[in-house]
Amino acid sequence: MPGFSQGSARIHPVTQVVIIGGGPGGYEAALVAAQLGAQVQLVSNDALGGATVLTDCVPSKTLIATAESITTTSESGELGVRLAGVAANADQVSSDLLQINKRIKSLALAQSADITTRLLAEKIELISGEAAISSPGLVTVGERELKFDVLLIATGARPRVMPSIKPDGDRVLDWQQLYDLIELPPKLIVIGSGVTGAEFASAYNAIGSDVTLISSRDRVLPSEDPDAAAALEKVFARRGMKVINNARAAEVVNTGTGVQVKLTSGEVISGSHALVAIGSLPNTENIGLTTIGVKTSSSGYIEVDRVSRTSVRNVYAAGDCTGVLPLASVAAMQGRIAMYHALGDAVSPLDLQTVSSNVFTDPEIASVGVTQLQVDSGEIPARTMLLSLAGNARAKMQGQTDGFVKLFSNADSGVILGGVVVARNASELIYPIAIAVEQRLTTDQLAHTFTVYPSLTGSIAEAARRLHRVNHGTEQ
Repeated sequence: MPGFSQGSARIHPVTQVVIIGGGPGGYEAALVAAQLGAQVQLVSNDALGGATVLTDCVPSKTLIATAESITTTSESGELGVRLAGVAANADQVSSDLLQINKRIKSLALAQSADITTRLLAEKIELISGEAAISSPGLVTVGERELKFDVLLIATGARPRVMPSIKPDGDRVLDWQQLYDLIELPPKLIVIGSGVTGAEFASAYNAIGSDVTLISSRDRVLPSEDPDAAAALEKVFARRGMKVINNARAAEVVNTGTGVQVKLTSGEVISGSHALVAIGSLPNTENIGLTTIGVKTSSSGYIEVDRVSRTSVRNVYAAGDCTGVLPLASVAAMQGRIAMYHALGDAVSPLDLQTVSSNVFTDPEIASVGVTQLQVDSGEIPARTMLLSLAGNARAKMQGQTDGFVKLFSNADSGVILGGVVVARNASELIYPIAIAVEQRLTTDQLAHTFTVYPSLTGSIAEAARRLHRVNHGTEQ
């Protein structure tokens, strides 16, 4: 019988799931829905993987991997590394941006192809085109109508622009247009010092551009740990990057041979190219949300609860279009949670306190759980321990002179509440701290777990040991 699957005892209706958007929120949801026996149709107006794979996360982290290789080589002279008989330094290392961008695009397309292959193997129907909700239970793609019992919206976000600061794809660029460059910008001005701006400033500085970073706040990465941001600014300065804090760009002009960035203060900064990284906007217009009453915020983000439900019973949303947390890992988890909930499987609501995140600058900044701001404001009572990596044997061997491990623990129970790692591979080192936060481990449990010697994880255990509290309440 069409639309039904035959069980051993009775006929069960097959749930029709339609997903709009092929990024992590969409394709991970599709895989879960198919696993749970639903009939799944995924609509995407681009190749599978969405902006995460095609223009954002995968390309940017590929660029950053190249930048890390260059930095490691150029700063390895005192480790005894020689290039053509001369101690390795920045003067002996160069980059080929055309080759770098060619590799970036190739890897992005390969990743997209892998995702497509996996979805097709799970019998998920892939539909190319622009989707819009035409009525309750119905999505239109061109002339085709898709009926749904459950709808997931995962349409992502796009770079934010301003009328006076508008990318032109030539010399004024957003972060999705960088990969079409064939030559390295000799003097790059980065507008915006959030995660995206800081990452690209770090990467282009490493591969050879003269970089100026404009921050509207009193420091780079204003939403990150202040100690981590200070450590990164110190590294930026040492590597020759110019950071202008408490400055706002009012206008960017393409002069034909370069750019001029006019600040609200009246100062004009000249460069060869400008990268605009001033945030994102959700892709929620013209998809029919008002047709069925899906509520959005004043800025257009879809409002969802902790199991990804919107204001409409059988409609869910995941990823950057929700504004919950702009991370691919969160988008994927939101999508999976949505399908677990919609299809009646066991589900754990999203807990942002257990989400680990990473800023892929050099050094990287990783964090999980409570923040220094929450502790300093008194919102969350906690004890803090910051341990520099300068004394770590493995860090010395690798030539890592910057970075630290910071732990937050409950003042009474000793339970690990969060942590920050600043190091070359902080994205890997944050994992044991994330496990501790998720499993509510104490500082003693973390401290008493063996670590390899020498290793950077040894500093995590050492920080936990320094947070040890004896019964009568004194520190050791």
